Amino acid sequence: MESTFQGIFDWMKDNLGDWSLLKVYFGCAIAGGTILLGQAGLNMFGLGGDMDVDADVDADDLDLGDGSVSVLSVRTLASFLTLFGLVGWIGTSSNWGTVPTAIAAFGSGASVMFAVAFMMRFFYGLQSKGNINPRQAVGKTAKVYLRVPANNEGKGKITVIIQGRSEEFSAVTSGEELQTGRDCRLVEMTTEDTFRVEALA
Repeated sequence: MESTFQGIFDWMKDNLGDWSLLKVYFGCAIAGGTILLGQAGLNMFGLGGDMDVDADVDADDLDLGDGSVSVLSVRTLASFLTLFGLVGWIGTSSNWGTVPTAIAAFGSGASVMFAVAFMMRFFYGLQSKGNINPRQAVGKTAKVYLRVPANNEGKGKITVIIQGRSEEFSAVTSGEELQTGRDCRLVEMTTEDTFRVEALA
């Protein structure tokens, strides 16, 4: 065992001493792959899940349709790093050129990041909505999760308790802007995942 660790240490010392582009791509692939494997291991024991990255952006910037899952999360970013690193590594090793390799790596990483986000959204919807009837939320008090722009100029996000469960939906308002953390009332369900809300007096 000691000789194995010594071999790994010697390899890292000999190969990772200077960070060329090849090694940067390699490092990204290793980092992203390690996170994905770690999450897969946690899922086997029921400890998995995913966290949204706390980014100071509006709901319109990252909304996937129902506000359930953000594009920026641990799993999507890890997926980006993994494919970005692998494609960059392959491109650099194959002498594609620095710029074509960077473009291919970034494009591949971004594509898989959005693909994973949409897959997560799909499965999240199947799991969280289940037999819940969102129309039961009309008239209830909700809390603004991401600000709701005034005068129907965009969508925000709200959380509301339905059948004993906290659910998240998109929201619009014809009144004043509703800041994050403010309480509001759901007055109408405009689509299956969007409500019109108003500020509480």
